[in-house]
Amino acid sequence: MSPTVHITSPQHFSQVLSSSRIVVTDFYADWCGPCKAIAPVYEQLSTQLSRPGTITFTKVNTDTQKEIAQTYNITAMPTFMIFKAGRETKRIRGADPKALDQAVKQLAQEAGRADEGGAAAGEASSSGAAWLGVGVPRGYVDVTDQVDVLGLDFLNLDGEKGDKRTVFDGNKPSSLGAGKRKDGAKNDWIESDTDEQLMLFVPFQSTLKLHSIHLTSVIPAEGTGDDEVMRPKTLKIFTNRSTVVGFDEADDLPCTQEIELKESDWDAKTATAKVELRYVKFQNVSSIVIFVADGEGEGEKTRIDRLRFVGTGGEKRDMGKLEKIGDEQGE
Repeated sequence: MSPTVHITSPQHFSQVLSSSRIVVTDFYADWCGPCKAIAPVYEQLSTQLSRPGTITFTKVNTDTQKEIAQTYNITAMPTFMIFKAGRETKRIRGADPKALDQAVKQLAQEAGRADEGGAAAGEASSSGAAWLGVGVPRGYVDVTDQVDVLGLDFLNLDGEKGDKRTVFDGNKPSSLGAGKRKDGAKNDWIESDTDEQLMLFVPFQSTLKLHSIHLTSVIPAEGTGDDEVMRPKTLKIFTNRSTVVGFDEADDLPCTQEIELKESDWDAKTATAKVELRYVKFQNVSSIVIFVADGEGEGEKTRIDRLRFVGTGGEKRDMGKLEKIGDEQGE
């Protein structure tokens, strides 16, 4: 049986990209003669070099998976793309067996050297990293250091609580036993003010490919006198906005993705939920707006202790300009 994975949906492709260090993809069409001619060469490479979690060969039918083809701007068949850590590293247009063979075997050699060294590059770079409430999947890294803290704009924030920059603090939240705050210092979390809604505008220093958002929200135990706070429940996410979205505007504006968090999504030890993103919708993200539409519980305020972004980096952008990519919804 061939080890080649036939992609059935954008979500399926995102899952493969996040679960394998190297992904080789053949974008083809059934009516394409050159695609059929080079198919045996591709299958032979797949049979020889596929290794679970390390090198995965995939095929994408551009007629049935038009959204994926459009995302990666596929205009000719066949087109072969090679991804490392979810990021495109090489593209080969046309049926060129020699170029395909050389490119794939070179990557296989690199993967072999990495295995001999004991760890993938992404794992090796984790030492000394910021605190994370849940693990980062292979092939991705914590890209929170790319947040442009000077451009942050949060609406309905309780100014008596923590500063908006504190949710990007790399230290473990104090409420999880990381030590007490100094006298007179603000809390190291944020809360909404007049009601449970929060609007968080987060620009980045470079364009990113986002895989997920790690959201930490520590709810005080009953009887502590702080029973009015609750965790975020419904999130509406907008990408590549030039400014923050108003609350009235957010109700009418189509979002890039809407997520409803359940109680089971929160890790009991770290109070952190991993918000999985539709990876094909978050390929070139220069800014993100997170609208917390409501909270889970009977409280009146929503609390967030930490926000971490997981994905891969991209090109630095002009910090004087934050351009909208595509339409307002990022579609």
